[in-house]
Amino acid sequence: MALYLLFEAASGYSLFLAHGIDEIGQNTEAVRTSVVDLNRFGKVVKIVAFSPFQSALDALNQCNAVSEGLMTEELRHFLELNLPKVKEGKKPKFSLGVQEPKIGSHIFEETKIPCQSNEFVLELIRGVRFHFDRFIKDLKPSDLDKAQLGLAHSYSRAKVKFNVNRVDNMVIQAIFLLDTLDKDVNSFSMRVREWYSWHFPELVKIVNDNYLYAKVAKYVENKSELSEDKIPGLAEILGDEDKAKEIVEAAKASMGQDLSPIDLINVKQFAQRVMDLSEYRKKLHEYLVNKMNDIAPNLASLIGEVVGARLISHAGSLTNLAKCPSSTLQILGAEKALFRSLKTKGNTPKYGLIFHSSFIGRASARNKGRMARYLANKCSIASRIDCFSESNTTVFGEKLREQVEERLDFYDKGIAPRKNVDMMKAAIEQNKGDEMDVEDGAAEVSAKKSKKKKSKGDVEPMVEDTPAKATNGNASEEIETEKKKKKKEKRKSQEQEDAKTTDGENGFHSEQNGTAKKKKNKSKDVDVEDLETASEVKKKKKSKSKIDV
Repeated sequence: MALYLLFEAASGYSLFLAHGIDEIGQNTEAVRTSVVDLNRFGKVVKIVAFSPFQSALDALNQCNAVSEGLMTEELRHFLELNLPKVKEGKKPKFSLGVQEPKIGSHIFEETKIPCQSNEFVLELIRGVRFHFDRFIKDLKPSDLDKAQLGLAHSYSRAKVKFNVNRVDNMVIQAIFLLDTLDKDVNSFSMRVREWYSWHFPELVKIVNDNYLYAKVAKYVENKSELSEDKIPGLAEILGDEDKAKEIVEAAKASMGQDLSPIDLINVKQFAQRVMDLSEYRKKLHEYLVNKMNDIAPNLASLIGEVVGARLISHAGSLTNLAKCPSSTLQILGAEKALFRSLKTKGNTPKYGLIFHSSFIGRASARNKGRMARYLANKCSIASRIDCFSESNTTVFGEKLREQVEERLDFYDKGIAPRKNVDMMKAAIEQNKGDEMDVEDGAAEVSAKKSKKKKSKGDVEPMVEDTPAKATNGNASEEIETEKKKKKKEKRKSQEQEDAKTTDGENGFHSEQNGTAKKKKNKSKDVDVEDLETASEVKKKKKSKSKIDV
């Protein structure tokens, strides 16, 4: 049986024929030794056909199709033109050696060409790749290197561009920047306090907030110039007129030393930088909230945007977080404590990044571990819904949050929470109700009109509407229920008409049946009374016999 080899190069498709090889003598070790020598390898493998790619874009499309295991139309035409034709009803006398088993199976499904991919074929294709520039006369090694480099760049660029997880990078970078900004703002605000306290030490006790302290320090500057005229400005900054008056009174009797105008300018500029940083931190937090609502809305509604973003950044991406089991998600961020406990054979940690959630803070010390395990379970469900669902909703996250709230009540008050199945069913129904289209609304209007017509008719009885289906349902479900109602009403009307006709023909047939039933019931009552009297007589006889003995 002849063996053909399909080689996908950066410049085009090529087909080789490996002749003079018996099936029994296919030795991979002998091929490995002969691959390096072109004289020996060229006697065994010869080129049959070569089809170059038309452009770099065509090469990229063909490379993407091969990597996904799909046969393109160009490859199909190339194989059908250059391979021997197979007659119907007969087995082919050749086989095609392929590097990727997926594309081999697809070629066999489409064209019925037998394909094989084993170690022997892979070694032959390795030899073809090694000596490819020698087989094609017009192709130079430099041209082949340029084609490979250009295709590699375009292929990797396309993979990065169409990466599903590329949106997660925005959340990861935002949460890293938010954490560093928190540290920087805290350290800089403490530096402002220490710096300005040399001039006005009493201000630290009056204003506790860092942002407001920097704002007041910028507004006041020199305490000696502070008078009652500046009380309205201080009241606007602080939101409290009493504190503004207290600052003015403290400035009059302050124990701080005087600063030069240059020092005051530097303090003012530094306070302005701290204010700018804190304002940028607020904007960054809003950006993170919006991004989390777009990427992982259910996880954000369950555990919060900041904690959810930290979980995604620690796992690497949303898909990695969705692949994590709940036990792994529970201790994300506590890896050092976990390995330390495994090394010392101590207690393993109960929570990692999840500890920052408000649910674990609200739980008692006894139930914190249970709450962390339960919350990790719900977070894994929410992350999987966000990762693999097509619709962008927060319904499932809200229902999971309700479930966690019920679990907290269960630990405190003993109220049994709802089951996971019931919550998911309710979430699915609510999601369907939220995603109703305009066509569904039109169908509901038509259904209401048909119900009004039914109520006007005298023959058909009134039927109670089902509000749950009307609110949740699709138009097709409502139409099916209306058809079923019509069938039931027709059956009832037919049964009533049959009963009337039988009464009219047979006279008092129904009354006779009623009297017969009454007689049967009377006879049954009589039989029961006779049995009771007989049992009483037997008991009396037994009691008398015992007394005589």
